[in-house]
Amino acid sequence: MFGEQHDLHHEFPEFNDKIHELKMKNGHFKRLFKEYDDLAHEMVRIQQNIETPSDEFVENLKLKRLQLKDELYAMLKSA
Repeated sequence: MFGEQHDLHHEFPEFNDKIHELKMKNGHFKRLFKEYDDLAHEMVRIQQNIETPSDEFVENLKLKRLQLKDELYAMLKSA
């Protein structure tokens, strides 16, 4: 898990252009993208022991990130 890239550009490189386009044109996508990106950065801070939350908190972050990723992926596929 440590050092893994979870930003959308690494998760879905085939959608790089579509990610950029949707961030510019779709406010809902842009908001979800920012939320996902913030969670991904928070997870990196946790992995680097900059933050040390409870295991339950980390699991909840992972679930939220996964839900956001699924929703963003669905939006990318339908765009």
